[in-house]
Amino acid sequence: MRNLFIGLLLWPLYSQAQILGGPCEGCEALLEYGNKTLTSTDTLPGFKEGAPQMIIRGTVFQKDGHTPAEGVIIYAYHTNSEGIYPTRGNETGWGRRHGYIRGWAITDKNGQYTFYTFRPGSYPGRTAPAHVHLTIKEPGKREYYIDDIMFEDDELLSQSIRKDRKNRGGNGIVNLKEENGFFWARRDIFLGLNIPNYR
Repeated sequence: MRNLFIGLLLWPLYSQAQILGGPCEGCEALLEYGNKTLTSTDTLPGFKEGAPQMIIRGTVFQKDGHTPAEGVIIYAYHTNSEGIYPTRGNETGWGRRHGYIRGWAITDKNGQYTFYTFRPGSYPGRTAPAHVHLTIKEPGKREYYIDDIMFEDDELLSQSIRKDRKNRGGNGIVNLKEENGFFWARRDIFLGLNIPNYR
C-alpha cells in the first residue's frame, strides 16, 4: 500500500517525463555525469587526437527567444571519425550505447556553452549525415532532445532530410568556419521551440 501511495505521488514526474518532448530513448543519459562538476565548457574525449578538431559554441535562450538562459545542462555525444560510437569496455549506463565520446556543459549567466571535440563521421554504409546528438535539461523540467547538429557541407544532408527536421530547439544545421586551426560550429538553442507539450 505504501509503494502504491509513493507511486501516485511520483506519477506527475514520470508522466511529465513521458509527455515533455515526446518519447526520448536515452535522454536519461544526460543525468549520467556523476560527481563531475559541470561548467559552461567541456572537452570531449578524443579532442586532442581527433581530426578535424571542432569547437561547438552557442547561446541558450529562454522561450521568449531573447533572454539568455542560465543553468541549462547540455549533453552531447557523437561517433568517431569512422562513424562508430566507440567504447573502452568499462562503460556503464547509456555509455554502453552512446560510447565514450560524450560530454556535459551547463550554461553560464549569459546562457553560453562550449564543447571542444572533433567532427564525427557518418555511420558505416553512409546512410545518414554525420551528426552530434544533443539533449538538454532546463531547471524545473525533465530532459528532452533537440535537433542534432548537422553540417551544411555534408553531401548526405539531402533535401528530404532537411524537410523532415522539426527544428526542435531551433535549426541545428551549422556552417563550419575555420579559424586558428579549428572548425567552429555555432548552435544556438531556443528553449521549448517546437517541443511537444512544452509548458
